[in-house]
Amino acid sequence: MEIKIIKASSHEMKQKPTDESKLGFGKVFTDHFFTLKYHEDLGWYDPTIEPYRILQLDPTAMCLHYGQEIFEGMKAYRGKDDSIYLFRPSENIKRMNMSAERLCMPNVDPDLFLDAVVKLVLIDKDWIPHGEGTSLYIRPTMIATEAALGVHPANEYLFFIVIGPVGAYYPEGFGPTKIYVSEQYVRSVRGGTGYCKAGGNYAASLYASRIAQQMGYTQVLWLDAIERKYVEEVGTSNIFFVIGEELITPALSGAILGGITRDSVIHMAKHWGVPVIERAVSMDEIMDAAARGTLKEIFASGTAAIVSPVGQIYYQDKEHVINGGRIGTLTERLYNEILQIQYGMKEDPFGWRVKIA
Repeated sequence: MEIKIIKASSHEMKQKPTDESKLGFGKVFTDHFFTLKYHEDLGWYDPTIEPYRILQLDPTAMCLHYGQEIFEGMKAYRGKDDSIYLFRPSENIKRMNMSAERLCMPNVDPDLFLDAVVKLVLIDKDWIPHGEGTSLYIRPTMIATEAALGVHPANEYLFFIVIGPVGAYYPEGFGPTKIYVSEQYVRSVRGGTGYCKAGGNYAASLYASRIAQQMGYTQVLWLDAIERKYVEEVGTSNIFFVIGEELITPALSGAILGGITRDSVIHMAKHWGVPVIERAVSMDEIMDAAARGTLKEIFASGTAAIVSPVGQIYYQDKEHVINGGRIGTLTERLYNEILQIQYGMKEDPFGWRVKIA
């Protein structure tokens, strides 16, 4: 399908941020967005890049009642030579279609998906910030728009992509964060939708996240829903532990999101000769390693923050300091290496970087 492009008029154009140090995350959006409609009798139709606008939904649109809503998180990066790059976009596209399948939603053609991302980013390329660590965030989303009550898969959907300039996801920037281990509340369960980027997963996380924030913690570390014993993931990221000489991360169990940055960390660490183990890891094991002095580093990985060091964890009514509250050596190396690949600052031995301009 050919994408129709409707450019914003001069009075529809927004004022671009002037201070990149105050961008924050997810607060500013560009002049255009992409829309694509679906009906079960027609398939996907009417792909359009158009001026950013408010969506109109029927009060009975099924996404509002039964949670058929999925999304992805991607970024575009401006290199020092003013080149523009994406990072492993095909993996995000693949994961979104996997999420769609789990929620009985239609797949989007991968070529059309990528074409829409590239064209939208290039139309609003002047919005891509220049500062170190800044980028253009890309949020593809799909919602059920059929106007009906009654629990069943919808027959109409809207796929759309919004983009906006962002700075650091965490106020700490690349500094040690504090995470709260939730023993009472759970995010997902095996057999559920935890491996998808579905809106309901994040709604389920809000209550414990608010408790954590009120206590001064940045994110929640979730445990398994059955035994409340095994580590699963952080609120917006996957989790890694350096114990002894090994890099350990929970195996993908069906309740954990398969992060693209997680996969990148695993590949990169193995490339460097670091032993990487994907398996069940309990909080008892983590606490025991901390007591014995073999727990060297903890970090989280995700598109928003790349790699985020963990300096403290709160577990069983006690605060535990990790690595003296300092950034670990492997954590920092991974962060710098991935960042430099994303911004075109060094060679990409894995073929992850996609230059679009």
